[in-house]
This record gives sequence, structure tokens and C-alpha cells, in this order.
Amino acid sequence: MPPLQLTAADWTVLFAYLAGIAALGLAAGRKVKGSEGYFLGGRVFSKWLMIGQSFATGTRAEMPVALAGAVQTLGASAIWLQWKNLFATPFYWLMAPVYRRMKRTTLAEIVEDRYGPWMGAGYTAFALIFFTLNMASMLKGAGKVISQATGGGIEVNHTILAMTAVFVLYSVAGGLRAAVWTEVLQGFLILTLSFLLIPLGWGVVGGLAGMKATLAPHMFSLSTPQGIGPWFIFMLTLNGLIGIVAQPHMVAVAGTGRDERACRTGFTYGNFVKRFCTVGWAVAGLMVAAMFAQGKAGVPALKEAEDAFGFACRRLLFSGGTGLMIACVLAANMAGCATFQVNSGALFTRGLYERYWAPGRPDEHYTRVGRWSGALITAASLLYAMFFIDRVLYSFLLTETMATYVGIAVMGGFLWRRGNRWGAASGVGTAFAVNFALYARMGKRLDHWDPDVFLAALASGAAVFVAVSLLTRPEPREHSEAFFARLAEGPRLLFLDLFQPKLRPLWAGYREDWTGFLMAWGVVAALLALAWGLFAL
Repeated sequence: MPPLQLTAADWTVLFAYLAGIAALGLAAGRKVKGSEGYFLGGRVFSKWLMIGQSFATGTRAEMPVALAGAVQTLGASAIWLQWKNLFATPFYWLMAPVYRRMKRTTLAEIVEDRYGPWMGAGYTAFALIFFTLNMASMLKGAGKVISQATGGGIEVNHTILAMTAVFVLYSVAGGLRAAVWTEVLQGFLILTLSFLLIPLGWGVVGGLAGMKATLAPHMFSLSTPQGIGPWFIFMLTLNGLIGIVAQPHMVAVAGTGRDERACRTGFTYGNFVKRFCTVGWAVAGLMVAAMFAQGKAGVPALKEAEDAFGFACRRLLFSGGTGLMIACVLAANMAGCATFQVNSGALFTRGLYERYWAPGRPDEHYTRVGRWSGALITAASLLYAMFFIDRVLYSFLLTETMATYVGIAVMGGFLWRRGNRWGAASGVGTAFAVNFALYARMGKRLDHWDPDVFLAALASGAAVFVAVSLLTRPEPREHSEAFFARLAEGPRLLFLDLFQPKLRPLWAGYREDWTGFLMAWGVVAALLALAWGLFAL
């Protein structure tokens, strides 16, 4: 085994981080009272805490790992593998209030309110699989970075075990409150993770001029006809826009602010901070490609592309810097995993245990079940990460696409009152069947992603959802009216009214919707200008 390449300064930084984050999480958890406090933090978070939660939950260590490796191979256009939600982000401003108005602990309960108990149970099963696969890819991504950063001195699976032990400790104790408070601190470390390597590697590769002198021109293009072009980007955007509505942690991430404005601001701008960090990951991937092209890597090639980010850490960081980078990687992972653990416990407890196995128990009992069921689901993710994941990027795209197909039912249920449980179940089942059947016929892994296959599966599922809903009985009127009455508690929302026959005046009736929506598009334009200007200079 290669010698461990960590200095005393690295170990000091690393242990200080682990001790500090565990202490902060445990301290925050002392204020938790009852199941709502554990699962949702009491729905009292400010807009700043909501921004920190949204950013840290959505920004994980597998993202720079996957993106830097893809950019090293494909060029700057691979940024769209992470920016696939860039054009969808302004819509988050319109969507966020929906999750708070429902006043539910999990998205499974919302699905049950809309379509009935068995659809809620089916969504719970999907959500637990989603969390298991997502946590596993996060753990694997962090393990790869840290193993490369230490020259193989720390094995991937040892890293996975260590970080899981820490975030399970404070998540079991403190629930979502502990997760959110630690995410604020970890958000700053994730920003450091995203940009620390750039100034250290800039001189090594001769800056942008040095990279352009040694890399092919297509490596600096945001769109390549043979690879990631406008069609690919459009399909990724559609994937992200529909999928985000159905991701099972949305109630916690978008619906736990103290008011609807805090939810809107946190959900939208926390994700914009993530989009900004993506530029740093892409630059790091280009620097690694240039180091190999210029013969400055010191090794002939990487074993696999996803080792690029960890390789840059090992090659460029100073004494103490490697420890800081490892702490940043751990921060990026433990922030998201902690939230996912709490949410998976909530799903199991509310969606299955309380409803079917042990109704009518004291609230303290459900809080205890939520704590330990979340920990057990995390253990399943740990095993999947250690023994089954091949490529982090494939696992990431698989879970995103699964959520999009389920989004046929979830988004359809919000926007179309005539949609019913039979149409929803048939549409989701059709989308999954078409997706996996086409990949099997192509001889591809089931976690492969192709824009044409995605469109075929999504269109088939949506068509079946509409057709079966129209051919079967609508949901009982009292059931449907109760669901939409809850959504109507507060100012009218453009997201919900857009497909209704009678709209209020488009500007005056939805002033807050339009103001925030247009400002968000301004941020999109600024990010595009930043990336284009940087790579085109």
C-alpha cells in the first residue's frame, strides 16, 4: 500500500473539523422536541439557514468527482452534467411555497393526500430506494477523492466508514435541526472545496493561455455537436425540472422556512450558489487535462477519469491543505447525508410504520423509530457504496431520472385536477418499463443515460398518465377538494394556476411570483456570461 501522504498539519485540521462538526450537531440537537422538531426542525428556519440547507444538501462530494472527471475527458461542455438544472432553477421560486402549504412531514404524505394510501406507500418505497442510492453515491464519491488525495494511503471504504459514523452520530441525536446548523458551517467549506485548487494549479499549467496552447479547442466550448449539444442540454433541463418536484427530500429542503418567502429564497438561491461552484469544478477538470497534456502530471495516466479531482488535490495542495480539502469533502458529503438520513427515517416512520404497523403510539415513540430507522437505511447505503457502485456519475444520473419518472405523477397531480391514481401509477410504470427495456435492448447498463431514451420514456409515461386518467373514474370529489383547498391557503400561486381555465391578471395577480422569477433569470444570465467569458478568453 502507498504511504499515507498526510502531515501533522493535515491531521490537525482534519480532527479539528470532525470534532467541531460533531459538537455543533449535538448542541443543535439539544433543542429538538417531538417528531416535528426532529423531522422538520419546527419549520422555523430563516432564509439564510434555508439557503445554507439547500446549498449543502444539494452539493455533494460525488459532484466535483464526477464533473472534474467528465471535463477532463469531454471538455467544458461536460459542465451541463451538473448544470442540467440551471435553466430549471428560476422555477424553484414558483414551486417552493407548495411544500410549505401542504403542512406534511414527507412528500409521501402529499402523494397519499392526492392519490390515496396505496400510492403513498408506493412513493415511500421509491423514496427509500432513492435515498439509499443517493447516499451511496455520495459516500463513494468522497471516498474516491480522499483516497486519491492521500496517494491511496486511505482506502475508499475506510473513508466511507469513518464519515458515516460521524454524521449518523449527530443526525440520530439532533435530527433536521442538527443537519441544518451543521450545513451552514459546511457550506463555507464546500465553497472552499470548489475554488481552492484553482489558484494553486493556475501557475502549474500556465494559466488559461497554457491550457489553450495544449488542449484542443473543443475542450473550452460549452456545447459540442458530437457530445453535449443543445439537444442533450435541453433534455437534461427537462429531466431536472420535472424530477426536482418529486425528489423525496423536498419538503425538508424547500418547505421548512419560517414563511413562504424564506422557502422561496432558500430553495432558489441555495441552488444558485451550487451552480456557481460548478464553474470551479469544471476549471479543475481542465487543469488536470492540461497537466497530462503538458507532461506535468508525474504519472502516465489515471486509472479512471473520476480520479481527476483527487489527483489534483494530491498534486497541488500544501501541508495542511490536504487536511483542509479532506475536511471540505467530508463536509460536502455529511451535510447531504445527514438530511437524507433524517428524511428517510421520516418516510419510513410516517409512511409505513405509523400508518400500517403501529398507529396511535405516543409522539416520543415515533421520534425514536425515526431516529433508528434512518440509521438502518443509512447502513444499507453504506453497504451499497462499498460493494456495488461502479461509476459515481452513472448512479447520480440514475436517481435523478428515477425522480423524473415519478414526477409524472407528482407534478401532474399538482397541475391537473383530473389526474387520478390509476393514471399516475400507469404513467410511472410505463416510463420505467420503457426506459429499462430500451437500455437492455441497447446492451447498456441500467444506470446509463441517453437523451433520446429519456424522452421516449418520459413521453410514453405522460401520455399513459393522461389517457388512463381520462378513461377511469376521477378521484372522489371530497378527497380532491381537500387537497387543493390546502394549496389555496394563502396568496394565489402562478405555478398552480397556470394550467387552470381562469387566471388572475398575469402581472398584478402574481407580482411576487414574477418578480422573483425574473430576478432568478438574471442570475442565470450572469452565470452563463461568467462561464462563457472564462472559457472563451
